[in-house]
Formats: sequence, structure tokens, C-alpha cells
Amino acid sequence: MRLSVVDAGSNTVRLVIADVEGGVPLPVHTVKWKLRLSEHVGPDGAICEEAVESLVNAVAAAGATARRWHATGPLAFATAVVRGAPNRQEVLRRVSCGTGIRMCTLPGETEAELTFLAARRWLGWHAGPLALLDIGGGSLEVAFGRGRLPDFAASLPLGAARLTREYLRVQDPPGPAELKELRRRIRHELRDVAARIRWEAPRTAAVSSRTFQQLARLCGAAPGRHGPFVQRDMHGADLREAVRTLAALPAAERAQLPGISAPRAEQSLAGAVVGHTALKLMGLRGAVVCPWAIREGVLLRYLEEGADWWTDVTGTADSAGPSPGATLRIAGPSV
Repeated sequence: MRLSVVDAGSNTVRLVIADVEGGVPLPVHTVKWKLRLSEHVGPDGAICEEAVESLVNAVAAAGATARRWHATGPLAFATAVVRGAPNRQEVLRRVSCGTGIRMCTLPGETEAELTFLAARRWLGWHAGPLALLDIGGGSLEVAFGRGRLPDFAASLPLGAARLTREYLRVQDPPGPAELKELRRRIRHELRDVAARIRWEAPRTAAVSSRTFQQLARLCGAAPGRHGPFVQRDMHGADLREAVRTLAALPAAERAQLPGISAPRAEQSLAGAVVGHTALKLMGLRGAVVCPWAIREGVLLRYLEEGADWWTDVTGTADSAGPSPGATLRIAGPSV
């Protein structure tokens, strides 16, 4: 069987087509469209007309690609940039009418749970009690658990693009005062979640997302061309040095550093500060980089629960999107 999933994030719309025989999603084709939706929102967070049209076109192209590859789906969802938009219902309606694909928004806690499931399956049971961190453009997802699904999941407004927009646009590179305010915001948002992770004392910490992958490369991890099965670790001390390096350079020059792509160069500093602060507050010396994240989590859960699971999720979340503060817990045992 061949499945497809579409993820509309703050920077890109990404399609993954995977063969799923044996219950393991093995990618056979991926495509991404760089829309940078987070740069096309108004002061109130509403997504502008031009960006909505680009999103519709990208999802339509994803659907056409999935059909050419004879894949079921796509299972389509949007993350924080759409979830938090006051016009999200209209955005999702336009996608549905323009493509015939029902896109939904998942609450941040659900994103954290699905990403945790992907990390657990990738790392295996030998990882023991597991903490998971995932930095997106609009939010930071955190989860902890001893079983297949997390015992605790949270979503915080600490996305790399969001914080760059709110704190690091005054001057390039930013000054000490801007960085101080940024760290204060991160510590405030993370205080309770970090205390919970410290109390749980995980055996393993995992990080996922493109932001963490690029930061790990900057910290000395193997490049992506070495494949997904090479172990990649990121140490807190190296990430602290990465923050200093990124803070000393304007955004254009950060793109010359190992691992930092031009589209993410501007937000790389905010992502590094979030990552370093989170590891420090949670008492974690470092983390292993997991190549699987929410898209794989969606595919895994679909395989485990069947089509009815996705129908239930999209029906509960509603294709027009839940309220920004809503929580959708994934049903099912934790072991």
C-alpha cells in the first residue's frame, strides 16, 4: 500500500509519499513548495490573499503528484501558522474548494503526540523514558513518555519564525538587549514544562524538525547526504557556541555556515536560542536528532488505527480548524 501526507508549515508545504508494507513508512518520493507563509501574515496573524492562493496551488499540486504516484490520500494538515490565523476557517475552506482535499489543523498537543510516536518508533524501546522537542516556525512541541504515546504533551508559542518576527527584526545582527528579551520570553514560557521534564528525568532526549537538523549540522553532526541511519547527536555546549556564532553574524552570512540554509538563516538564531534554553532548563546535556517527525507520526497512526482514525481526527478537529487553545487528545493506550 502507498500513502501520502501533506504538511503545510510556516516555511514549506511538504508532500511525502511512502510505501507502508509491513507497517513501516518508507518514503519513495518527496516534494516541497517554499511558500514561507509566516512572512505573509498581517499584524493580527491573518494570512493574506496572495499566500492563501499559493497554498491552494501547492496543495493542488501535491494532490496531483500523489495521484501520479498511485498513492492514497493525501492526509493533509496545517500547523501553527494556519492554526493560529483568525481567518483559518476561510483558508481551509478555500483549500477544500480549490483542490478537493480536506485539510485540517491539528492542535499543538496532538502534533506533539504524533511526533513523539514517530520518535519512539525510530529510536525503539531501548531509549527508555523519552523527552521529545520539536521546533516549528510557529510553535515548540514538547512531550515525555515511557510508552508508545506520551504521558505529557504541550505546545508553546516559541516557534523560530514567530520569535524572529517578534524579537529579532530591529537590527541585523541583533543587539544584546534584543537577545536578552528573547531569552526572558523563552524562559517564561518554558518554566512549567521544563520543570516537568526535569522531574521526569528522561533517559533519552530527542529533537526533530528541520530547524534542529540544521542546528545539529552546525554543531558538527554528519551532513544529510550520509543518510538517515547515521546517528546524529547535538550537545548543549555545542549549541551554546552555535548561538554565539549565529548572533555575531547578519542573516545573509549565516547561510554560509555548515547546515544553515538561506531560507532558514534569519530564523536560525531564534531556533538556536530556544533549543539551548530548553535543554538547559530541562537539565538535558544534549539530544539525539530524530529524522522522523509529525508526518511519519501521522502515517504510523493511520497504519495502526486505519482510515477511521484520520476521519475521527479531522472530524473532531474540523476542517475549518479548532479554536487556537483547543486540545485534542489522541485516543489509545500508552503502552
